[in-house]
Amino acid sequence: MVSPPHEAMHRIFQHDPGLFSRVSRFLGVDIPKPIGATALPTDLTEASPVERRVDTLLRFETAEQGPFLLAVEAQGKKDADKPASWAYYVSYLWTKYRLPTALLVVCQDYATAKWAQQPVTSGPAQLPTLTLRPLVVGPHNMPVITDPDEARADLILASLAAITHAAEPVVNAILKALSTALRDAPEDIADPIVEFTAHGLGDRPAKHLWRNLVAMDLSFYKSYISEEIRDEGRAQAGAEALLIVLEQRGLTVSDDVRGRITACDDPEVLRHWLARAVTAPTAEAVFESE
Repeated sequence: MVSPPHEAMHRIFQHDPGLFSRVSRFLGVDIPKPIGATALPTDLTEASPVERRVDTLLRFETAEQGPFLLAVEAQGKKDADKPASWAYYVSYLWTKYRLPTALLVVCQDYATAKWAQQPVTSGPAQLPTLTLRPLVVGPHNMPVITDPDEARADLILASLAAITHAAEPVVNAILKALSTALRDAPEDIADPIVEFTAHGLGDRPAKHLWRNLVAMDLSFYKSYISEEIRDEGRAQAGAEALLIVLEQRGLTVSDDVRGRITACDDPEVLRHWLARAVTAPTAEAVFESE
């Protein structure tokens, strides 16, 4: 099953193909600034029953060197079978479109990034017929953007920085800078960035901080992810308020009661419990008739 972080790591380049030219400076390569970009079909299956599909495929037009293709792959862990698949993708695309083809692999941890950027050759040592050298984006080379002004200057790059540093402690500072920068952004620009970032964080602890930041700073956004984020923020605030009322009234709050309250993600249910907590004789009585 494809995970949300996997989708965010490559779809962000579909959303803003120009991101690649801005990222390339962190990779130490000189890529001509594109004057146009087109998303192409990602299905690379031939007559063979084996399905092959690249994550994202873009065609760039440049004034200096003409067109080229970029295949973007999101990689969450080491996979011994992937280099052969990547070599197939690049060879097939080169053959099909007759255009120079590059491969960009996006990772979220140092070990996977180090593995992905190792050259792999298809032939024996004395006959390196085809050598694969992917460009790799990850926490080892993506910028740490903690200044709201810097995030505001390139919101998509700041989102990619948060995604690639999702497992690092510094992600908290990146998310705070990004949420601050998004306050001034139009809703149609901010909404996809909110969603890319939320998906990219996956189930990592930073997702809770991002959802709280969006709930506080970006409360007027209406997208599905934003609504979910606001509901979770309201639920957390409601649970905290309920526990405070019970504790201030001197009622004993058992671990079971505390666990049931903090596990509830429905703001309306928590509001109902909060109203009961004002007069309930015991903490357990808050849940009566539930």
